[in-house]
Amino acid sequence: MKHSATRRKLAAAAALAALTLSGCTPASGNDDVVTLDFFQFKPEAVGNFEEIIADFEAANPDIDVVQNHVPDADTAIRTLLVKNKTPDVLTLNANGNYGLLAEACVFADLTDMPSAQTVLPAVQDIVQELGSCDGSEINALPFANNASGIIYNKDIFEEYGAEVPGTWDELVALADMFEANGVTPFYTTLKDGWTVSPAFVNLGGALQPEGFYDALRQDETSFSAEYEEAMEKVSKLFSYSQENSPSRDYNAGNAAFANEESAMYLQGSYAIPPIRAANPDVNVGTFPYPATNDPQDTVVVSGVDVGLSIGRDTEHPEEARRFVEFMMSPDIVERYSEAQSTFSTLSESPSNTDPALEGLAPYFESGRIIGFIDHQIPPSLPLPAYLQEFILSGNTESFLARMDNEWDKIAERTITREEARS
Repeated sequence: MKHSATRRKLAAAAALAALTLSGCTPASGNDDVVTLDFFQFKPEAVGNFEEIIADFEAANPDIDVVQNHVPDADTAIRTLLVKNKTPDVLTLNANGNYGLLAEACVFADLTDMPSAQTVLPAVQDIVQELGSCDGSEINALPFANNASGIIYNKDIFEEYGAEVPGTWDELVALADMFEANGVTPFYTTLKDGWTVSPAFVNLGGALQPEGFYDALRQDETSFSAEYEEAMEKVSKLFSYSQENSPSRDYNAGNAAFANEESAMYLQGSYAIPPIRAANPDVNVGTFPYPATNDPQDTVVVSGVDVGLSIGRDTEHPEEARRFVEFMMSPDIVERYSEAQSTFSTLSESPSNTDPALEGLAPYFESGRIIGFIDHQIPPSLPLPAYLQEFILSGNTESFLARMDNEWDKIAERTITREEARS
């Protein structure tokens, strides 16, 4: 099926509201050099990408790559699409917004690229589940993988003779032990509602029945029917928080955990670099959430932290593909992985050398990973705010009812729009 540029941009614009943004791609001063506009969304990785670009340009003197970093990537890319200024090459977090854009056929099909054959299948599946053009294309290659687990202070564990828990009951007993000894089990940061999400996606993802969101979209189930156990367990973990949790934000949490103000931290691998920045000597490890008392049920929630895409209408497809192939080479993927404490996405080198991630690495090697369930939830449903209120109120029934009610309203609006277009 062929898609016109106009229809693609209209589809993306209709799916996502746009704000204003000014920007353009600088022109190269040499007519023999092609300039690629490289849209890059991670502020902490600007320096890493500058080094990668310098190496690429040295090997490819006919291409000039201009890194354009913006603080609000989702807003910026929506605005560029409305202005018909899709970047040549993009990094995006593989989330629900990416899925909408992929389904609107904004990105090129990368299925035939050699690097597409080197990606761990379970990792590529996480991207594909979010959406793709025509439901079959590969519209982003996973460049870096994160993981959501429980970060712990190895020195505190050793001081109290604690072992990494393998079951839910062991985790609760561990938290009870630390609390009894005057050690805060989990440092939590309720000022930022989204910081409840790691516990939600891990426990909800592990405990929900297979195909839950497909059934939810077909109106065959509900949050109230399937999420009570998960939410009760989320609430249980947050009951072990420090007293000032409602006034602490993510940055404060990273600093506090780095300074050994708790034994454990309910965050993802992306928190490790800022934790180390606050205290380079902190000795941290990770382990997956044991959602049940059967270790065989344990999985690691993983997301594609950085996906690489090419604009479908780029004027420089050959040069863009060369840059993406360079980015997906094992040396570059590993270099970035080590710098940003992420997991390699490649089949030939799935392990991560960061000792802090050793507790999660075996789950990648064996394929026991699942995607972030909150990526299945429309952005218009204010999940972080609902999770924040849930922890503060402790009312599971109210939370699940609100989730069902909001989901139903979104579904009704979607049906209405589809009927109006037909």
